[in-house]
Parts: sequence; C-alpha cells; structure tokens
Amino acid sequence: MKFNKFGQVFLVSAIALILATTFTACNPVTIDYLFVAGNKQSPGQIQTFQVDRVSGALSTVGSTVSSGGVKPVSEAVSTDYKHLYVANQGDSSLVEFSISAGGALTSVKSVSLSSEGNTPVAIAMNTAGTLLYVVNLYQPGCSSSSPCGGALAVFPVAADGSLSAPVANGGLNYFPLGINPTAVSALPDGNAVYVTSYDPGLGLGRIYGFGATSAGALTSLSGSPFAAGVKPSAIASDPTSRFVYATDFAQNQMIAYSVIDKGVLRPLINGPFRTGSQPTAIQVDPRGKYIYLTNSLDNTMSAYAIDISTGTPAAAVNPTGAASNVTGTQPVAVLVDPGFGRYVFSANFLDNSLSGFQLNPNTGTLSQAQNGPFPSIGQPTAIAAVPHGNHSIQINQP
Repeated sequence: MKFNKFGQVFLVSAIALILATTFTACNPVTIDYLFVAGNKQSPGQIQTFQVDRVSGALSTVGSTVSSGGVKPVSEAVSTDYKHLYVANQGDSSLVEFSISAGGALTSVKSVSLSSEGNTPVAIAMNTAGTLLYVVNLYQPGCSSSSPCGGALAVFPVAADGSLSAPVANGGLNYFPLGINPTAVSALPDGNAVYVTSYDPGLGLGRIYGFGATSAGALTSLSGSPFAAGVKPSAIASDPTSRFVYATDFAQNQMIAYSVIDKGVLRPLINGPFRTGSQPTAIQVDPRGKYIYLTNSLDNTMSAYAIDISTGTPAAAVNPTGAASNVTGTQPVAVLVDPGFGRYVFSANFLDNSLSGFQLNPNTGTLSQAQNGPFPSIGQPTAIAAVPHGNHSIQINQP
C-alpha cells in the first residue's frame, strides 16, 4: 500500500503525537508539587511550586493561599497525597487542605487546639496515613507567661482526610512531654513515635519514645526519655524502621540510634557525628541510603551515606561548606522530593528563598539545581511535597 505525500506527512505527525503523549504520560515534566509555608505575613501564607523532572528547577503554580492561621511552622501530607495539614503556632490552629491533581490547595477545615495543648511546633503523619501526630509546646492552660511541659496529641485521620477527636490518654486528650519539645518522627512500621525536647537549665536533650498501636494509643517505651545531646532540633527515621537520627543544634552534631525491642533506642557506639554549625532540619532519602540536614549558621546542606547494615552515617559525601552544598541564608527545613528522590530542597528563612540540589542516587553527592536559589514567600518555615504521576523508588533493605 502506498501513501501520497500528504498521507506520509499526516502519518509521521500522528506517530510523533502518539510518542510525545506516551513520553509525557510516563515521564511528566513536573514530578512533584512543593508546598512552602511562610510566616512573615498574618495570616501565614502557603506557596505552591512545581519541580521540573530534568533540572529540578522550581516554578510557582497559581497564587499563594492563606495558611488559615498565624505563623505556620510545620506541614504534613496524607499518604494518598490528597490532603495537606498545616500547624499554625501563633493562634494554635491545625488546618486541613485538599490537594487537586494540579497542586491547587483548598481549605477544608480548621481545628482550634485547646484541650490537646497549645502553640504547636511540629506535626507528622504515620506511614499508614491513619494518624496525625501534633506536638504542642505547652499543655492545656500553660503559655509563655506560665510555661509547663509539652504535649503530644494524636488525631485519627479518616479515609477522606478529615480529623477526628484526639485519642484519649485516660482523662487527657494528650500525652505529656518534657519542656521545649522541638520535633516529631513516626517510625515507618507504625510501632513507635519519637519527640525531641531539651531543658536549657540542665543542659540536657531528650527523645521521648512511645510505643504506638494502629488506633493511636501510646505507651512510654522502656528507658524513655533517651539521651539526645544538649539541644536536639530535628529527628528522622530510616524507611526500614531500624535507625533513628537526631540533630543537636547546640553541639553541632548528629546522634544515631538503632531501634530495638519495637522502638527502644540504643545510640550507635561510634557516634555522635559532626555536622555543620547549628543543624536545624534532617531527612533520610526515600531509598534509605543517604541523610541530608541543614546547618542554619553556616548556610549549608550536609550529606551522609548510610551503612545499611549498621546505620552508621559515613563521612559527609559532600564536604560541609563546599560550593555544591551552599544554601540561602538560615536554612530551617529540608525535603527530598518524593517523586523521583533525585532532588533536595531547603527553605531559607532569612533571605526568603528555596535552595535546590540534584542528588546523585549512586553516591549521594549534591550539585546545585538549575537557576537556584528560588525566591519564595517571606520567612519560609516548612516544606511538604506530593509526587505528580506514578513513580517507584526502591527502598534499601539490609
């Protein structure tokens, strides 16, 4: 069968269109949507960015939206990537947003924290997507003028993303913590949750560990609270639930732990491990191979390779202070993109920017993303993200 010239041109065009459509469907240009909370304005604001698959460059999507409260400080996304939760410290509110397929946010509901404690500092979702952990600086009835210990509240999350009343702890709607809680991490296997805190009077940092049930009931782990340097500022778990890592802001170090007996922490004997100056945020990459943390005083990102058999962080794969590791001014949050696990971002509080880095999945080394740093809303404090499209990241197993 022969085609005339017009038919040949039409056929070539049709094939090209099909191939382009197929390539785009399998390899979307946008691999993630990033949600950045900033607290310079009142109410706070959330800005949405899309991440370019090839370069890691960020570009804004739509307009900023209100965080639904004052001074947003922490974000979490549901495991089905359809909901974003934002904790507003200034008015002790917890706000749920729905996330559209194109990354647009719509406010759904606001919860005013009171009987669960007040002044939230950090939130985290469990891997099953059924529980939202909320850490409050103060227990009910306390404040900066009348301080007391912190409080951990556990909110069940329904299939539609809505939050139920907090899990009861006897006659309380929270689980007591020590003073000055700073961060929270839920073990991926669901068996435990950890909260960092510090006592400046005693010069002691602690990790409060709780055994957790699927219904959200918590029980203090044997040996809790665990020693954690002087001023722990952030905490993260590896995806296999075998190791936990905490940053010590005061001593410029990272403390690594093995997880034993369904959640009990045991420090690695060859730690702690040196970081840059004043580490503020930490995340383990989705593969469980590398650790990335921000250093707020020297404006850098530290990167470490993990020995998957022992959990030991190897010497930094990028020297702290190298040009490839430089962030904007005072990085306070870090995120490894959930779509491909190929890019790392920091939120830089003082110069209102986001820094982007390309992650080499074979070595963990970082290189600056194209066209960064990227301007953001004022005083960014938190980053969360959802993948765009279906991607698979292989988790390292021992």
